[in-house]
Amino acid sequence: MKCFLLIFSIIISLSVSAQGSYQLAVLKYSGGGDYYANPTAVPNLIQFCNNNLAMNIATDVPYVEVGSPDLFLFPFIHMTGHGNVVFSSSEAENLRTYLRGGGFLHIDDNYGMDEFIRVELKKVFPNSELVELPFDHDVFHQKYDFNGLPKIHEHDGKRSQAFGIIEDGRLLCLYTYETDLSDGWENTEVHNDSKNKRELALKMGANILMFAFMQ
Repeated sequence: MKCFLLIFSIIISLSVSAQGSYQLAVLKYSGGGDYYANPTAVPNLIQFCNNNLAMNIATDVPYVEVGSPDLFLFPFIHMTGHGNVVFSSSEAENLRTYLRGGGFLHIDDNYGMDEFIRVELKKVFPNSELVELPFDHDVFHQKYDFNGLPKIHEHDGKRSQAFGIIEDGRLLCLYTYETDLSDGWENTEVHNDSKNKRELALKMGANILMFAFMQ
């Protein structure tokens, strides 16, 4: 594992050197779910982080397939959608290798993904469970302080929850549920969210990026 972590770090370093900054990607998956939802979300989060945290993240955000070796070019992968998700066995293995090797996956349920993504995550980590993160977890206390996830959009009257898959003390995957966090990153006119809602969403997103890069 240590050897693989070193190799992964070298790959990321070469990618960063070539571009002069980190680059993020959005996960492309099968099953019919709209992996392409919220197209302005991650670019807006990057702009916020570059402007307010001097993070120097590349502004181009490609889509990368779950089973592609290109997954290893990105230290942070974002995933969203409203519906079905399907990982093949080889895709699950590729994603597991990526995450255990040092990559980070943020999944934001855009309402309607929950019942599907939980099943597919069991393919990736059959012996690990999603655990709810307590309010004192470091992801909530980076540049900005939060008592849990902000509630951006209301659907079923449920509270916002942050779940994670943790191995050897490291958070490999963060799953944000009943918050619509990435909706709050979108262009203002998409959802007509208030300035305060968008600011909360972007600040929480910035915390997630900071945590992923620094843990």
